[in-house]
Amino acid sequence: MAAPNKGRRPAAGGQSKPGRALALILIAMVALVGGMFISHHTTPRLGIDLAGGTSITLKAKAEPGQESAINKNNMNTAVSIMNRRVNGLGVTEAEVQTQGSDNIIVNIPKGTNSEQARQQVGQTAKLYFRPVLTAQPTAAAPNPSASPSASTSGKPAPSGTPSASGKGTPSGSASASSSAKGRALSDALKASPTPGASKPSSPAPNPSAPAGDATAAQLQAKFAALDCSTKEARSKAGEGAKSSEPTVACDKDGAEKFILGPAEVDGTDVSKAQAVINQQNGQWIVQMDFTGGGSKKFAAITGKLSQQQYPNNRFAIALDNQVVSAPTVSSTLSGSAEISGNFNQSSAQDLANVLSYGALPLSFQEQSVTTVTAALGADQLHAGLIAGAIGLALVIIYLVAYYRGLALIAILSLVVSAILTYAIMTLLGPGIGFALNLPAVCGAIVAIGITADSFIVYFERIRDEIREGRTLRPAVERAWPRARRTILVSDFVSFLAAAVLFIVTVGKVQGFAFTLGLTTLLDVVVVFLFTKPVMTLLARKKFFASGHPWSGLDPKRLGAKPPLRRTRRTTSAPVDNPKEA
Repeated sequence: MAAPNKGRRPAAGGQSKPGRALALILIAMVALVGGMFISHHTTPRLGIDLAGGTSITLKAKAEPGQESAINKNNMNTAVSIMNRRVNGLGVTEAEVQTQGSDNIIVNIPKGTNSEQARQQVGQTAKLYFRPVLTAQPTAAAPNPSASPSASTSGKPAPSGTPSASGKGTPSGSASASSSAKGRALSDALKASPTPGASKPSSPAPNPSAPAGDATAAQLQAKFAALDCSTKEARSKAGEGAKSSEPTVACDKDGAEKFILGPAEVDGTDVSKAQAVINQQNGQWIVQMDFTGGGSKKFAAITGKLSQQQYPNNRFAIALDNQVVSAPTVSSTLSGSAEISGNFNQSSAQDLANVLSYGALPLSFQEQSVTTVTAALGADQLHAGLIAGAIGLALVIIYLVAYYRGLALIAILSLVVSAILTYAIMTLLGPGIGFALNLPAVCGAIVAIGITADSFIVYFERIRDEIREGRTLRPAVERAWPRARRTILVSDFVSFLAAAVLFIVTVGKVQGFAFTLGLTTLLDVVVVFLFTKPVMTLLARKKFFASGHPWSGLDPKRLGAKPPLRRTRRTTSAPVDNPKEA
């Protein structure tokens, strides 16, 4: 008598409750699609090749005698800063990459903030706080009553001196008279609050000293000839001047021009900058927080400036050789500063953005600006979608012709995969700035073959089990472990290739790699949580279980062997006499 078969294991890979897996993937689909409508993003963001935009070529230029500054390290640093600036504005899929040894290509897709990005992407953003030595309104000065004033505020200095706020002198206020400008400037340079600056020991000008009659004469000549009437002229004012030297500059509107002393605080001393609304007057301002060392420098310069008379009690906040603000100082300030004036939300956020991400290590000149239309990309997308539709139709025809009823499971799985892919791509747009470009579309089309391959592997394993003589339900469960192993290995190789491609490439190719990797992961999810559970449920249906000719699982058509039967071993009692046996 055979021993009872205790502890018999169910068929390998058995799944007793496929409904749980189906419920899980259904919840995921509802959550993702619902998130699309809640976030009001029902279509994926498009890249520059599909949405159009602007392509900018920037050429690096070095200061005289610093040609070696144009190197790979500085160029890569500039690319990184430009990327952060553009991303800080929320521009979709802006591409910033080097071309050759001294060019940077910036592709900005068409969008709300694309023009802002163009304006500041190549901005050097070298920030200096300089004492004002001389100031004079220009012919372009606006009506003082219509021009908002600039102010600065700060935390009380450690000495207990109360903080103060000052307002920029109206543009109509006069500076020193023309007959006394040279003498006043020379005195201001000699009495400059710059730490370490001292008067020359002899009346003769000292060429190496930052202050003196010769320096004053040169600055006075530059100041008299300074033209602030155009944007280009304002950007060139003081070009090439070192931070340790006095210079001339215009304000950003061309309403006032200045002679400025050596820089006391620079942009590296700013730890944080943000655009906020002044609760007292409702105007936009830019708040800056200094580092520990920067706070000490700021307290030192404002303490010295507060003891000076106008205009030497003003300090200029100069960004790329243009004065953004030039407030007066009446007390020692430290810790933080506030820039206010003729700001709106856009200009305040622009300034805070460039200050937050730091200055570029090189200056750049705009070489060319090209408008990219979406017409070419749209034509290519249309052709690509037609090609994808043809490929999908051929896959479906093959599945129906070869697998018949099983093709229904494959088609439903492809639909689920498409819904998940579309929803995730749409949500990744506002989430991480992902934008759909032509290579990404190609990656999605290639993924159709990867997904179909997983179905074919599983279906063929099931058919192999039926050929061995097993019925459908045990064949489905026994085929799954072997098919699962093959599917995981295949998808792992595809995902690894996509990850390597994403890491080692830049630009649009990364879109292809990202989409390929995403759809490969989704293939695993769909096969495990949808295809296998649905196959388990359908194996219980008579149409498939009976091997209907149109089910794709007909044993006769598959050349199945006779059903496997379990044979029982019997043991006989020993025979004493072989002959009697």
